[in-house]
Amino acid sequence: MTQFFIQNSEIIMRLVVALLLGSIIGVERVIVHKEAGMKTHALVALGAAMFVLISDQMGIKYANFPGFNPTMMASQIIVGIGFIGAGVIIFREKDERLVGLTTASGLWVSAGIGMAAGLGFLDIAFIATILVIIVFVGMNFLENPIRKITGQDQNKG
Repeated sequence: MTQFFIQNSEIIMRLVVALLLGSIIGVERVIVHKEAGMKTHALVALGAAMFVLISDQMGIKYANFPGFNPTMMASQIIVGIGFIGAGVIIFREKDERLVGLTTASGLWVSAGIGMAAGLGFLDIAFIATILVIIVFVGMNFLENPIRKITGQDQNKG
């Protein structure tokens, strides 16, 4: 039965990939002076990868245990990250605006990237990371001119 368990080198690789991809997303957040930066995004991705690895291995170990559903742990990652994201989002009365939505979304997608890496879907994890960076960096080139046209402050949202 132990031949079905993931080798330590594979586990290490998946965890390191999750950590690195989360860190890459966090770099952009640091550059734009957001509170949740490299460490936060790296830890979210790493934690998500760890939990899906545990869930995957528990599914193998307890495959014959009646009523055991290893996907329950993975689904709770989404709930937990939602809780963290909610803590990041605040309403500033003086500006009458919400802040932290993009950071919360970045944490949420970092968890998804970590889950993909933890499950060994490295291609999905890499592609998603590239797309997140495109959104974080590239969308500014589209958003800023629109904000100028509409008279909105560039820092809102």
